[in-house]
Amino acid sequence: MTMKEESRADIGTPVPDASSTDELREQAERTRDELGRTAEALGAKADVKAQAKEKSAAARKQASEKASLVADQIREKAEQATELVKDRTPDPVLEKTAQAAAQVRETASKAGQYAADKTPDPVLEKAGRATSIARANRKPLLAGGALLAVVLLVRRARGRR
Repeated sequence: MTMKEESRADIGTPVPDASSTDELREQAERTRDELGRTAEALGAKADVKAQAKEKSAAARKQASEKASLVADQIREKAEQATELVKDRTPDPVLEKTAQAAAQVRETASKAGQYAADKTPDPVLEKAGRATSIARANRKPLLAGGALLAVVLLVRRARGRR
């Protein structure tokens, strides 16, 4: 026996051939991959900040979807109520209402023009920027308004109990 064979014989392990060496390397590589995935999974579980962000994003998404649903329901109910009022209102009253609405629009237009003429230019510029920002962010503003309406309606309903 050679010295190498003797030292292996003492341990009780046969000398590996080329195919078992390749198998051992593949097994070691698989074990390293599994260990890496396990370490990543443990790291993800330990990352409380990331978990909080994920939960916060999910809650925001759920609240947004709920607000959108409620806004749609409110819009639908308002349309139904409008139709019901129109159906039950006599024609002469509808005509007077239309005339009054036209007069209000005209007066509001005049008041708006008067206010614009008397308002300083820096204030008009800031108002213009605020208007453009609001127009650019319509969906969040509408969702926020709908959410506010829901909160107020819920508070009002609870106050009646």
